[in-house]
Amino acid sequence: MKTEKVLIPFNGYLVIVILLLSITTAFYGFISNNVILAVVALLLSVVLTKGFIVIGPNSSKVLLLFGNYKGSIKQSGLFWVNPLYNKTSLSLRARNFESEKIKVNDKMGNPILISVILVWKVKDTFKATFEVDNYETFIRIQTDSAVRKLAGSFPYDHFEDERATVTLSTNFDDVNIALEHEVTQRLEIAGIEVIESRIGYLAYAPEIAHSMLRRQQASAVVAARHKIVEGAVGMVESALKLLADKEIIEFDEDRKATMVSNLMVVLCGDSETKPVINTGTLNQ
Repeated sequence: MKTEKVLIPFNGYLVIVILLLSITTAFYGFISNNVILAVVALLLSVVLTKGFIVIGPNSSKVLLLFGNYKGSIKQSGLFWVNPLYNKTSLSLRARNFESEKIKVNDKMGNPILISVILVWKVKDTFKATFEVDNYETFIRIQTDSAVRKLAGSFPYDHFEDERATVTLSTNFDDVNIALEHEVTQRLEIAGIEVIESRIGYLAYAPEIAHSMLRRQQASAVVAARHKIVEGAVGMVESALKLLADKEIIEFDEDRKATMVSNLMVVLCGDSETKPVINTGTLNQ
């Protein structure tokens, strides 16, 4: 596979001086009736004029001569090249590409919506011009393909695969590194340098988003209840121990069970507790 060849062209300002001398010679030939000198100088002026090119910063020119690649110019400024060269302009600036949201399946088979933001620039002008038909279309298609492969390599979160070390929704750095590596490999053939690649949008597909939200809410409630029960048991244990140590009241097993039950209801209940005041004895 060929790669680009960087050319160092002639200085355009030096050629301008030669062009002015040629024009002056042609004018002198017409005045002195030296037709041959005038015609030759005039033709030379036309040839010199056709060879000027101007290249801006972070731009380049790809040069062809009768279908043969002769090289690329990446310098900025005024230059002169062979007038017979076919010149193609190519930008070397960094560009952004944001893919459309596509529906894919994660590692566990759940449909998700995902998009990617890609920062890229042309690195090899030969590959970008001649190895692919249209490098911008190539970038779009290959990026979508890389995103589909990435999404199928990891689960969306830990709810589906608790043993997963990397998930799409939590390990952003690891996922972005894997995505950048995958995209770089695919775009290398087109001479494209990937500066940055990251996930721009990630969510469950609409048809399962509500169910997944309810599942996450249920998991959160279970975890919260677990913490509440642990705290309530500790508080009940402390209360019974404190009453026993201070010898405030002695409980038999039935009374102790009743007190534990009441405290657990008070501490673990969702609604506000309404106490009932006993105006008699503990046995009434």
